[in-house]
Amino acid sequence: MDEGKDKLKKEFKLRLYRFVIRLLKFLTQLPNSPVIREIKSQLVRSGTSTGANYFEAEAASSKKDYQNFFHHCLKSTNETKFWLACLRDSDLVPNNLLEECNYLLEEGKEMANIFASSLITMKGKRK
Repeated sequence: MDEGKDKLKKEFKLRLYRFVIRLLKFLTQLPNSPVIREIKSQLVRSGTSTGANYFEAEAASSKKDYQNFFHHCLKSTNETKFWLACLRDSDLVPNNLLEECNYLLEEGKEMANIFASSLITMKGKRK
């Protein structure tokens, strides 16, 4: 692999890790109503799954296995976007946290686009 691709992968890995950390910090600041607790639980699972599957992809045993990890990343990222949008659009996010929620939602959208684009590229190379 050339240095440019390696650098991009490292940068994306760090970006994804920072997203997960920001998500967790955001969730700890939310109120603890029963509904919010459930959504927080879902977000912890889906948000951390995105990062964990990306990191796990590095140890994939085959190209198909690697591609499967990316599918899981995309699905988890889409689920994370869904829960963040539900929180925001139901007015469950306090005003002082709305900016952070919107940031996380936008970052999730960008990451989902990257995963989807990567999958299209991988599928094209396999044919």
